[in-house]
Amino acid sequence: MAVTEFYGTGRRKSSTARVFLRPGAGAITVNHRTFEAAFPTQVLRTAVRLPLVLTETADKFDVLVTVDGGGVAGQAGAVRLGIARALVAFNAELRKTLKKDGLLTRDARAKERKKYGLAGARKRFQFSKR
Repeated sequence: MAVTEFYGTGRRKSSTARVFLRPGAGAITVNHRTFEAAFPTQVLRTAVRLPLVLTETADKFDVLVTVDGGGVAGQAGAVRLGIARALVAFNAELRKTLKKDGLLTRDARAKERKKYGLAGARKRFQFSKR
């Protein structure tokens, strides 16, 4: 029996996305919501679609995503990585194209923790001479 579903996990900041690619017409569903409802800005939508556009597979797959944690920007980054990984699971020859554009690299930047004695991660309280 042939595999009809391809899976990829994506993470960004504190978001985790589970991405399933199924043969279809190009519909993207995020947490049982429409793509437009999940990602309100055009910038985020473009970022999420990028792996599909570069590999010219946008109209070949329906994308089903469950994403958890973080905000919309982190979730968009997580979904993008998940889609890229799922495409590599579908066809290993797409790896070179995706890797060239940096879509298979996990963006490890995350919020730095607050330190004791400081106002934030690096910001200090106002200095008072007297």
